[in-house]
Amino acid sequence: MNRHVTSDSAITARAVAFVAAKRPEAERIGAALAEHASDPDAFARALARGFASLADPEYLEGERRIAPGLGPTFGVRWPLHAAVERGFRQATKGERPAGYLELADRLFAERELESRWFAFGLLDRLLPVDPERAWQLLRRAAREAGDWITVDSLAHPYGRGILLETYRWAELEQLVYSPSAWERRLVGSTIATLPFVDRTRGRERPIAVHGLELIGSLLGDAEPNVQKALAWALRALVLVDKDAVLDFVEREAERAARTDDGHRAWVLRDVLVKLPPARAAAIKAELSSLRRRAGAPSTSATSLATAV
Repeated sequence: MNRHVTSDSAITARAVAFVAAKRPEAERIGAALAEHASDPDAFARALARGFASLADPEYLEGERRIAPGLGPTFGVRWPLHAAVERGFRQATKGERPAGYLELADRLFAERELESRWFAFGLLDRLLPVDPERAWQLLRRAAREAGDWITVDSLAHPYGRGILLETYRWAELEQLVYSPSAWERRLVGSTIATLPFVDRTRGRERPIAVHGLELIGSLLGDAEPNVQKALAWALRALVLVDKDAVLDFVEREAERAARTDDGHRAWVLRDVLVKLPPARAAAIKAELSSLRRRAGAPSTSATSLATAV
């Protein structure tokens, strides 16, 4: 083997060892943040120092590969980010998150994105006690998002808000018409996250009803980042109502074949692994000749509506 080439197994082993060695430190960093909860500036500085000490240059390089256009980051691996959040959550257990709005707003001003992602966790905890002001910052985060990692991190508090107040579905209904591909991706990411935010309420049948309606509005979107989120959402909704998802995919596959719609077909093919094998094979055959074509316009209902 070329000495400049590292195998996947070696990379994985190194990552596991790095996380294991740094996890206790990450939890201590999170716990220590509780001391600064009433001082947003001190909190932001302490969090930035903590993330800098957990940075992994190898992971930073990997982030750039998998998320082109990603803004500045420290390069903190997700298990360590979660450990910092866990340490802070345990240190503040039982306390009202009254000051979290100010903390989140201050973290949004930080240069590195890890601070913004940490703020999403604060807003997730704030939603049950101050939903309207928390949503103001969540909306702002959606408008400012410029990469899929940020969008998919934001999906969890969006999902939490919808489960707490069902009229928040209207937030997603507005985003399907957004000119921003990242806001449209947030629709799919949120639907995909709902069954895991709450494994009881997030898997009730109305979730599939609302979710499939919104996916149907965006299906045919030409943006690959939106398509990936829609496929993810459909796979997740199989946990909620497999029969409804199967009927939806069969209906949309017939439409894709009839209209030679490669955008629609790509999303549907990505869901087949979660469907009954015999019917999935029939759908796969129906879509076999359809491919995405570079430059082909969106065919989604929302894109056609906004073009009028």
